[in-house]
Amino acid sequence: MKLAEALQERADLNRKITELTARIKFNCLVQEGENPDEDPAMLLKEFDSCIDRLRYLMTAINKTNSKTVSNGRTLTEIIAEKDAVSVMLSAYHTFIAEMGKKTDRARYSEIKIIGTMDVPEIQKKADFISKRLRELDNALQQANWLTELIED
Repeated sequence: MKLAEALQERADLNRKITELTARIKFNCLVQEGENPDEDPAMLLKEFDSCIDRLRYLMTAINKTNSKTVSNGRTLTEIIAEKDAVSVMLSAYHTFIAEMGKKTDRARYSEIKIIGTMDVPEIQKKADFISKRLRELDNALQQANWLTELIED
């Protein structure tokens, strides 16, 4: 199995676990004399099975990421950089949005709010960060489809 396939399966399992949690919650209490729409014990059995598979995949994915080298760096290192760059980009977008807010004044005697940063310069930096994020994501996607999952 390719690493990319394991990542897709992990995402599917996470969605299924969320769905099963909601279904168990919905069916774990009923009015006396009524029956649940679905058997919560069977749902719980399926939930436990999904958790076991998720644990297995997460272990294999983490092993693979830590042992696979692409362009001189492990996939774990590339993922860490991508996560950090993503946080940085989110913050820059927040700064840009905040600086774009307008404050209206009814009279000239009211306090005037002015920006303290150079918006075009911050936007240029955000564009650079965005490009770096795309490059990292592309490198990871390529490595994910070329790498066999390490399953012990």
